[in-house]
Amino acid sequence: MKQSVLSRYRVMAYVTAVWLLVFTVAIILKYGFDTGDTMLISQIHGVLFIVYVIFAFDLGTKAKWPFGKLLWVLAAGCIPVASFFVEPKITREARTLVTDREPATA
Repeated sequence: MKQSVLSRYRVMAYVTAVWLLVFTVAIILKYGFDTGDTMLISQIHGVLFIVYVIFAFDLGTKAKWPFGKLLWVLAAGCIPVASFFVEPKITREARTLVTDREPATA
């Protein structure tokens, strides 16, 4: 597996997590305090989440994850702040599978 597959997943995990938090705050403001609109934020988050699902699926297939683990990683993208805890664990596991690392120079 290439490093770029892991890097794409990591970037989208954090970007999606941040936008999910922004969307959650917007929902709270809209329905809790009757201020603001969530249309643009929800659309941006929706597009980013689709990209996250594609990259997570790509990583999962290349890492040969069982289907349950893939669902667990995808579900983490739906729960606010869960990606911040799941992404480091997945990165640690996937780094052992990266094959295109450059040799260390002394």
